[in-house]
Amino acid sequence: AKIVADSLKHFDGIRYLLFAWCVMPNHVHAVFSCVEGFDTSSILHSLKGFTSREINKILGRSGTLWQAESFDRCIRDSQELERTIDYVLGNPAACGMENWPFIAMYPDRIAEAK
Repeated sequence: AKIVADSLKHFDGIRYLLFAWCVMPNHVHAVFSCVEGFDTSSILHSLKGFTSREINKILGRSGTLWQAESFDRCIRDSQELERTIDYVLGNPAACGMENWPFIAMYPDRIAEAK
């Protein structure tokens, strides 16, 4: 989870602007806006590729780590942004994981986006 969280934060402000994210034991949620010149597909390809290699090194294995498809969606208004961020931030508690450390939000960016 730390590898994925650190990777998400690495290109924040360079390739995308994070609004909120959560790394769960078997999946990841990230709410972000692409910076000009980058798109969701290239961002996810880079993130999945790097984290796969790093996690596989630690586990002493090789091969596929992530599903080929991601479940991305376009957020169309401030209400949907708010609902989506609430869902992402509430995901650990909904799974019974209190005080989950691999989660963050960026209130100033969220306020600017609304």
